[in-house]
Amino acid sequence: MTRRRGDRMVLGGVQGRESLVEVVLHRGILAGNARICPLRNAVIPSTHGIPTQRRVDRRGSVSQFPPSKKLRQSPFGLNAGQVQEKTMTDQARSPHTADRVGQEDADTSAAQDKGKDSQNARTRLAAAAFEVADEGILILDASYRVLELNEAFCRLSGYSRPDIVGRDIMELASSPDLREQFLAIHEALRQEGCWQGELVEARKDGQLYPQWVRLRVTRDEQGEIANIIAFISDVSQRHQVEERLRYLTHYDELTGLANRSQLLEQLQEACLHIRPGSSLTLLYIDLDRFKILNDSLGHEVADRLLYEISRRLVQTVPNAEAIARLSGDEFAILLDTHQSLSSLSQIGSKLLSKIRKPILIENRELVISASIGISLMPEHARDPSALLRRANIAMQQAKHLGGNTLQFFTDGLRASSLEKLQMEHELRKAISSEQLEVFYQPRLDLHSKRIEAVEALVRWRHPERGLIAPGQFIDLAEETGLIIPLGEQVLRQACQQAHQWRQAGEVDLRVSVNLSVKQLRQGNFVSLVRQVLEETGLPPERLELELTESQLLDDIDNAINICRQLRTLGVQLAIDDFGTGYSSLSYLKRFPVNYVKIDRSFISELDLTPEGAAIAQAIIAMVHALGLKVVAEGVETQAQMDFLTEQGCDEVQGYLLCKPVEAPKLLAFIKSLH
Repeated sequence: MTRRRGDRMVLGGVQGRESLVEVVLHRGILAGNARICPLRNAVIPSTHGIPTQRRVDRRGSVSQFPPSKKLRQSPFGLNAGQVQEKTMTDQARSPHTADRVGQEDADTSAAQDKGKDSQNARTRLAAAAFEVADEGILILDASYRVLELNEAFCRLSGYSRPDIVGRDIMELASSPDLREQFLAIHEALRQEGCWQGELVEARKDGQLYPQWVRLRVTRDEQGEIANIIAFISDVSQRHQVEERLRYLTHYDELTGLANRSQLLEQLQEACLHIRPGSSLTLLYIDLDRFKILNDSLGHEVADRLLYEISRRLVQTVPNAEAIARLSGDEFAILLDTHQSLSSLSQIGSKLLSKIRKPILIENRELVISASIGISLMPEHARDPSALLRRANIAMQQAKHLGGNTLQFFTDGLRASSLEKLQMEHELRKAISSEQLEVFYQPRLDLHSKRIEAVEALVRWRHPERGLIAPGQFIDLAEETGLIIPLGEQVLRQACQQAHQWRQAGEVDLRVSVNLSVKQLRQGNFVSLVRQVLEETGLPPERLELELTESQLLDDIDNAINICRQLRTLGVQLAIDDFGTGYSSLSYLKRFPVNYVKIDRSFISELDLTPEGAAIAQAIIAMVHALGLKVVAEGVETQAQMDFLTEQGCDEVQGYLLCKPVEAPKLLAFIKSLH
């Protein structure tokens, strides 16, 4: 209800969908309830000049407005809709006032309410987002004083809300970055309304950190800056990642040495500043047999070994222009020197000696050697890439000589390197076009005096060079990985030939095939052997596979595992070149082999020195004690044959009996012997 108070009305406020309009008899006043005027008990001034639009009699009866009529818009937004007749009195029930209850347009009111609710929801959401944002947010006034900040900024800067609210942002700028750029930033905000960039700022504790700052302005009705909103991110982690990437682009992560890319840059720089009368010297270092060590001992031990080697290189030539790790086990040292070749040889020898010193890792003493190639500029090359290639060629020659040595580049080595590349190309072609032939050398059983087995030996029938012995291409095949397809081809040919002999009823021989350690590391070698046997029809027990003692000792655990799988398959196994390994006797009993072949170096000494005979005699006795059979290879004299027969050797092979021959010739030899 309403009460009159002179010329003013005080709304008592009726909450609800109906709007109360009081019509005062002596003044034309329209007044609404709380839904028209949101403030309850608000003082509403009289509204003059607005007609009541109807007559009100003292009985309190109210006549209905015509449906087409509407009240004029009141200052409170009232519109008349349906009009209900209703008489209302004040607390004294005096009929001096008649009230019209008008039903507001429900859709208009609901839309207004919904809009207000939506606006309130958006405001709450914005406030929540402000507080939970990961970015630090500052709200500044036009004078750059802090009005508000969120929790993320507190975490980022170390400042609390009381520390910073109300302060000029320039008072907090402890680094020169913001102060130096302030005018440029201010001008950008004035003209463009935004600015972004990286600044270095200090936290409350004084710690400097990089921050990425984005600034946006809001403007007032006159277009002037009203507020500045700053979004601030700590980019320290991004900087660390970028720095890490820059580091890895130029340096080796494991050793901390320069990498190949960095070395080439340093070489290029050194070439530009080479002094008259001096030379650039590049030493290319490759660790001998490192892959074997890596495969047998694991990457962790190998990495520790590489780190120790790198440390020794730095200690040995501390004044080097650059020391780099080029790849897994390859290093390079750049020297800017006018020293003689003799002096450079001394440096190389010193490096070899330092590298070869025992390294203790996990209570295991490791010894490794290296091969070093040396090239000079301008003597051997005119540009960094050529200098590196020449040093690599020299290193390969040092490795070919047996390792643990150094080699200077020469034009002869270059020619040899080109010849080697040509040989590799032709060998690939030979494998694909089946230019490789298998020759066979018989093995005589000294007990039955019969040929019980043959060894398969590969030959290369070159279309231009004729027959090429394995000594001219097997090492290259090992080095390039061609030994894997080559070995498979030999295995398949040998099994096919042995099966053909059996099928023809001519001879039933065990065929022995030499293996490379790289074939064992294929991962699928046992499956390959099974497949070849199935395809050729050769019984597994008629196949014998030979591995050298040094190959077995290079990767003992893997070799033992594969040998056991092959024995389960039914294949016979033999250790070739026995007696040349440094730990042969202690490891022999661990391998599930059938035959042991005495190296030809011991056989050649049988009729020359008493020591040679004693060694051969001891090997035969030991192998027999282990329940294995002995094969002597390289038998060339009757005296050797007689000695071996006397000592109980099981089988022999050599030129005394027959040299390696093609399959038809072998068959003819066997028939003539039997």
